Amino acid sequence: MEKTFRVRKIVRGNVEGEAVVIPGSFSFLGDVDMNTSEIIAADSPVKGIKIKDKILIYNETKGSSGGMVVLITMSKKGIGPAALVTVKPVDYNLAEGAILSQVPFVCEPDGYILDEIRTGDIVRVNASEGIMTVKSRNSRAE
Repeated sequence: MEKTFRVRKIVRGNVEGEAVVIPGSFSFLGDVDMNTSEIIAADSPVKGIKIKDKILIYNETKGSSGGMVVLITMSKKGIGPAALVTVKPVDYNLAEGAILSQVPFVCEPDGYILDEIRTGDIVRVNASEGIMTVKSRNSRAE
């Protein structure tokens, strides 16, 4: 099954990858190991998953401007996410990090994607056109 969402464009780019979905808030400063790209937040449902080359989808950014430095560092090491998607409006500090890292970034989809997308689904983010497409890989009851 494939579903398309309209999204607000923040940082342009067009990528496809496996989704890592965090239903709550997320911070690059403290929730991810910047040397391995592994989610380390103790309360995260995706703890232990690496976000390298993944489409990172979460509700909203938490924390300070230090998260942008972690994103830039990870991207320079080649272990950053392929794209960022947030349900809530953009965090401008993180947007700056995404711009400097050239990581596509979208937000405010036209549907509540946290109910629609699961970790492991294949997601295409077209941040140049403001479209996100999801191909479900996980079987689940409808």
